[in-house]
Amino acid sequence: MALIECNFTSKVLDLTTELIAILPEKSIGSNKKYPVLYLLHGLSGGHKDWQRRTLIENYVRDKELVIIMPNVHRSFYTDMKNGYKYFTFVSEELPAVAKEFFPISDKREDTFVAGLSMGGFGAMKLALNHPEKFSKAASLSGALGMLNNMEKMEEYIKTNKDNPVPDNITFQIEEVRNIFGSYEEMKDSCNDLFYVMDKNIAEGKEMPDFYQCCGTEDFLYEDNINFRDYAKSKGMNLTYEECPGEHTWDFWNKMIEHVIEWLDI
Repeated sequence: MALIECNFTSKVLDLTTELIAILPEKSIGSNKKYPVLYLLHGLSGGHKDWQRRTLIENYVRDKELVIIMPNVHRSFYTDMKNGYKYFTFVSEELPAVAKEFFPISDKREDTFVAGLSMGGFGAMKLALNHPEKFSKAASLSGALGMLNNMEKMEEYIKTNKDNPVPDNITFQIEEVRNIFGSYEEMKDSCNDLFYVMDKNIAEGKEMPDFYQCCGTEDFLYEDNINFRDYAKSKGMNLTYEECPGEHTWDFWNKMIEHVIEWLDI
């Protein structure tokens, strides 16, 4: 297999950005187009995390699968209110660039996305907003309750308007607002996963298959249960797993192997 790190200029972002690609050994010198998994990092991570912190290379050694791992910093895979257009980048420009660089199939049935934490949100967001492009999406300990959490943060500010708000809370609120805008701006937008799911169902769109997992000691466990229950109530084809575990690489290293097997390449 081959491991390739690329630096390239993004026209959407107007800056140089990075990706890491894992390619099957047989792809070298071949005209074959391979299935692709876009594998997304978490909030405090980057494009090297999956390759450095897990055994992902071992898990796909005998698979005919290309893996693309981009860098989006702390953007939540979003066209930011104040910042860069990272959703446009990952949904439109990144696949086009990857197909120019690597032997990737452009068929929906060969296109997958997965991610951890912030990347779990990104994976579900990409698949729900572009079900015509992705046939499978997986979230590992995903930050799937962002809308609800934003509502809670704004309510916290209102109820504590006469009291000093701790600096760490102020920073979190300002960061989220710079990404998504206000709660009202996020609600019923492409960043509202529940709204997009309902919209797709109403429009009769073919939906991807979903995989979701979370550790039972993870601070995002309740958000994951809420998403699971909502998706299943809407008839989504969702495979769910949970086991003892926290928001750690030990958990993600174990569960990404489950994701690779679930892809059934």
